[in-house]
Amino acid sequence: MTIGFFDSGIGGLSVLAESLRRLPAQDYLYMADTLHVPYGTKTKEEVQGYVFEAVERMMSHGIDALVIACNTATSIAVEDLRAKYSLPIVGMEPAVKPAVEMNRATGKRVLVMATQLTLQLPKYYALISRVDEGGIVDSLPLPGLVRYCESLQFDPQVMEEYFRTQLAPYNLDEYGIFVLGCTHYPFYTNILRAMLPPHIQIVDGNAGTVRRLSALLNRFGIEGRGHGHVEFMCTGNEPAYIDKMQTALAYVSSNLQTP
Repeated sequence: MTIGFFDSGIGGLSVLAESLRRLPAQDYLYMADTLHVPYGTKTKEEVQGYVFEAVERMMSHGIDALVIACNTATSIAVEDLRAKYSLPIVGMEPAVKPAVEMNRATGKRVLVMATQLTLQLPKYYALISRVDEGGIVDSLPLPGLVRYCESLQFDPQVMEEYFRTQLAPYNLDEYGIFVLGCTHYPFYTNILRAMLPPHIQIVDGNAGTVRRLSALLNRFGIEGRGHGHVEFMCTGNEPAYIDKMQTALAYVSSNLQTP
């Protein structure tokens, strides 16, 4: 049995690392759309076409379930993918609902960090309208962060300067939780945690996504008979990018918190 993971680039490896930890008896096929990364600057129609092309290629390799490990791609394409394919399909959603529930009694605000495109999509507005009754959620696009991640730029000094610049307009005393709403962003959880005031919690949707994946596998009777083997693919067929994905998976796996 093979679980397919799809993302525009290396961001979805943060979700895959969580899945490898929680579901080690599965094997995995990870596809990165290197021809078109980053998605956050593309149109909805462009991204939808890219996702369907890549998923069709993954299907030809016989995957048994699929994780769209990209918030932007999920918002744009997951419902159409479910209509076309009969296998279990799990998407990503910014962890706004749990963040609001966790923060409800504190009087603090929630800051959602995501790509510009994710924050502009109707699905995101619908999510905010549904869960943010108190009007405590603010949204922050982070231009350039996906490119930093794709270039494996994890130097704390460089990235702290970047985050301080992006967060300069915000009074951090007003916030209790930061939501990482792009799968590239958890690569920077430890850097953010080191620079933010200790009262701010950092959450992402990775653990929740893997829990949904596990539940769907059980429902469909997909048993794990693998050994955590990961096969990497990319739409550009670049051997150097395969090496990059292996390096990035090792990096993000080493930075996961223990459950």
